[in-house]
Amino acid sequence: MRNAVIIDPRDSVAVAIEPVRQGEAVLYECEGREIHMTAQEDIAIYHKIAVRDIIPGEPVVKYGEHIGIASRPIQKGGHVHTHNLESRRESLETGTEEEKGI
Repeated sequence: MRNAVIIDPRDSVAVAIEPVRQGEAVLYECEGREIHMTAQEDIAIYHKIAVRDIIPGEPVVKYGEHIGIASRPIQKGGHVHTHNLESRRESLETGTEEEKGI
């Protein structure tokens, strides 16, 4: 039974649609294929799970959009949240990105 969703094949994270415990299988569908991985830690419902290893400084993609930058290494199956993700936002005045930690 699926317990996570991914919207865009470019996504580097899936979203848990029910709580997932460390060591449990994470199941989601991407481009018609069912994907299985193991949760490396507890993941709360509606929180993000890395679907591949993510290196520091790499953009994190959810729903096909960059949602921030990895602030430290994130292992496949790891929880992606404020402890390992920095937001980036565009300045509406200058059009440049401003880095802001979350």
